[in-house]
Amino acid sequence: MSELTDISTTGEPYEMAPVVAQHYSTRLDPGTPAAPRQSATVAMWRKGRLLALLVLTLIILAGPSIVGHYVYQIRFNEMQAGVDVATGTLGSLKPRLNDLELASRLIAQRVEPSVVSIFRPGDAGREGQGSGVVVDPDGYIVTNYHVVSGAESIQVQLSDGRRVPASVVGADAMTDLAVLKVDASNLIAADWGDSDELQVGDLVWALGSPYGLDHSLTFGIVSAKARRSGSRFTRSPYQEYLQTDAAVNPGNSGGPLVNIEGQIVGINAAIFGPSYQGISFAIPSALAHEKYEQLRTKGWIDRAWLGIMPREVPDELRERLGLNFGKGVYVGGIQPDGPADRAGIRPGDVILRWNDQEATDPTLLSRAIAGTEIGSTAKVVLAPRPEAKAAKENVLVEVKVERHPWSVREVSGQ
Repeated sequence: MSELTDISTTGEPYEMAPVVAQHYSTRLDPGTPAAPRQSATVAMWRKGRLLALLVLTLIILAGPSIVGHYVYQIRFNEMQAGVDVATGTLGSLKPRLNDLELASRLIAQRVEPSVVSIFRPGDAGREGQGSGVVVDPDGYIVTNYHVVSGAESIQVQLSDGRRVPASVVGADAMTDLAVLKVDASNLIAADWGDSDELQVGDLVWALGSPYGLDHSLTFGIVSAKARRSGSRFTRSPYQEYLQTDAAVNPGNSGGPLVNIEGQIVGINAAIFGPSYQGISFAIPSALAHEKYEQLRTKGWIDRAWLGIMPREVPDELRERLGLNFGKGVYVGGIQPDGPADRAGIRPGDVILRWNDQEATDPTLLSRAIAGTEIGSTAKVVLAPRPEAKAAKENVLVEVKVERHPWSVREVSGQ
């Protein structure tokens, strides 16, 4: 006999009837009443197992679809909620966004009449093309030196469609600036702004004729200021650039970069790489406006020179001399028989002061030198040299200021 515990009653053991105990091992008489009940039970059990198997199969087959539908529904609900939130928020922001749109429209209306396309004969009959901006209603136009350099003739297409000849009043390769003159009436001039007032992140607009598509306007921000010598972009001590992300392409050269007041804060000059990659450069108006006045008056930039290769002070030398960062300019090389060479300045010297101006940056020092009166005597203060290290005495050198040998008109026909 087998003992089972009935957990639904008192829990006392009881004896199972022999017919039940050997139920699955004894063949019962088909004529007994238990046989039909047992067969029906087995059949129902088999049907239930088959049904369960079928349901499981359906779940396996349909499961991914059901789960996918559920996930999609969740994602759809999230997207719909995002759309609802964005719709409501944009509605509240619309007045401010309208102000920005209006600013762009007004800038186009203010500056586009002053922007011109510049054409020049090219190789194999091709026509070179650039941009420029009218800065004086008498017909004076500012553009890049590289747009007009070596041109035998120049044509300017004005904003109203007129195409007129232009002459080069002055040009300067060192700053990549040129001034043209056209004889035309009813010209509208753009206003100069102050690039020194710009901050990184300020809004700017670039205008010009990229690939000959005149009246093009793009929009961006000031990405960086004072890209000077020593940067990856330029080593010229006379060049300085604003960096922006405004879309500028071939043909934009010479066109204006303007601020939110529609004032010229730069002259678009270059891009990083063969085509626009989000990095473009403009000559700041603080430099361009100054050179424009000189080019218009003289035809060239009459600058003084020292005859050195100014560089940033190497860190090791800076530490040895005890100089703070931003103090001093390193003499990387000397022009043989130039003013510095004749005055006794040597490669490896560190210039601390030029007359009354501290030397803090190669480009700023070069500008200070260039602006010195030609023929005057300048006092140059150098950091202590190795032989004077014990005394830690600065070295004073006097230099006769001379005209830069490149201070000539370099454009054909000038």
